[in-house]
Amino acid sequence: MASIHLIAWDNGRGLSHDIRLLEAALRQLGHAVSITGVPRRSRGLPWRAWWQVLRMHALWLARRGPRRYDLGITLEHVHTAYLPLARRNALVPNPEWLSRRDRRQLHRFDAILCKTAVARDTFAALGLPTAVIGFQSIDCRRDGIARDRTFLHLAGASRMKGTERLLDVWRRHPEWPTLHVLQSPSTARNDRPAPAANLDHRVTYVDDIEDIRRLQNAHAFHVCLSEAEGWGHYIVEAMSCGAVVLTTDAPPMNELVTPERGLLVAARECGTLNASSLWHFDEAALEAAVERAVALPDDEVRRLGEQARHWYETNQAGFAGRLRTALDVLL
Repeated sequence: MASIHLIAWDNGRGLSHDIRLLEAALRQLGHAVSITGVPRRSRGLPWRAWWQVLRMHALWLARRGPRRYDLGITLEHVHTAYLPLARRNALVPNPEWLSRRDRRQLHRFDAILCKTAVARDTFAALGLPTAVIGFQSIDCRRDGIARDRTFLHLAGASRMKGTERLLDVWRRHPEWPTLHVLQSPSTARNDRPAPAANLDHRVTYVDDIEDIRRLQNAHAFHVCLSEAEGWGHYIVEAMSCGAVVLTTDAPPMNELVTPERGLLVAARECGTLNASSLWHFDEAALEAAVERAVALPDDEVRRLGEQARHWYETNQAGFAGRLRTALDVLL
């Protein structure tokens, strides 16, 4: 059993989600886990880090704890002040949020633990030691919910899911089935066009997570046109429900969804965000993908959904092994 220190900005959203999932996986492997929530950006050596160093040293002198953690694992942003607390350190990056300042500190880590193959290639090209651990996502499947051949787009508060362009394309096709969109008021346009008959665009905050789960399980098709992803929880969650996912044919989205278990939409590279490429879906390709989805026989919809669910279960089962292998090398 190793003592492991998780370091991340506990933002109440995606990073908090990642912290809890990684903590649970590490505990299941038998490790002792401590978590330090830090500001989004830490500069210098903040007093909290000094205090932690002194406290750990005092506990070590009293023989009540280790002098240092066996391993520090930092999520997303680099917080250099906390690196001396562990004998070895690893970073789990989300490349799209890894700033230039973060990238200048990458040499201080003993390993970059990558969620995706494209992240591994990015950091290996810099000469850094890498390992692909993948990641895991919550199982969102709920039994007993009738599934309609309609489409769902969970935009949330993200500005990187192609939401406005998707809405524009859907308005041009009144013959298509209904697209249900759930979007946060913080990101929805104030000058939204009048709603179309086949667009159910809900701009609201949803407090009850089971409302989200009902939506996820009630739609046969999920439209997830990400411009970039560190992992892609909302894609993987859709696959956990056995939905047919329409997503961007670019990495890492097409690492999760392949033609054997979903529908890919051609895209073009449209710039970069930090250490990640950005991708815009091709509108004609989206039209073709929706037309194909509408024309799929029920048996094929079911088969694709079952293959998506099978991949989800295989990925979940394999995560602990990949994580264990990476930690064995570090420890």
